Amino acid sequence: MKFTIKSINVSERKGELKIPVSNIEIDDLGITTDAHRGKWHRQISFLAQEDIDMFAGKFNETFKPGDFAENITTQGINFRKTKVLDVLENDNVKLMITQKGKKCHGGGCAVFEQVGHCVMPKEGIFTQVLKTGKMSVGDELEYKQKVFKIAVITLSDRASAGIYEDISGPAITKLTNEYFEKIERLCNIENIIIPDN
Repeated sequence: MKFTIKSINVSERKGELKIPVSNIEIDDLGITTDAHRGKWHRQISFLAQEDIDMFAGKFNETFKPGDFAENITTQGINFRKTKVLDVLENDNVKLMITQKGKKCHGGGCAVFEQVGHCVMPKEGIFTQVLKTGKMSVGDELEYKQKVFKIAVITLSDRASAGIYEDISGPAITKLTNEYFEKIERLCNIENIIIPDN
């Protein structure tokens, strides 16, 4: 699924409303000109314009990109359907989702002071840089679900020689597939049979 970067927002100090810019450079600590960059899991934040509009309508207010301290304001993606470890990428950058939502700062937040609520703690996501590069307003990113690669290994002299059929490996594979379906994650399972030694 592809979505669009509607606004890119940065601030020199934490706790300030972010100011829109046309493009940014992303290194292994985050956005080079943003106060939230660092060696941690919340390097770049995202918030969907659709969630901002819904929040604004609820309180009959108007908000600009960056008012919720999000780095990237998007159009065309529902972050509620994403999961931690999923990836947002294009040819230039690759970011991994590391956290969904956050603790509300309450009185220390300009938006909270204005309306008594904030959309970022519930609808925002945070990412960590996997591939550095440049990003501009209007760029597209693609959302990709994390696929967990799993190897189920059966150690058996006779099963590896074809004397009898492996039963434990397929049973484990079935249970694993059922678990991943239950938690709505993707997995790719490889079955391997090798001799005991």
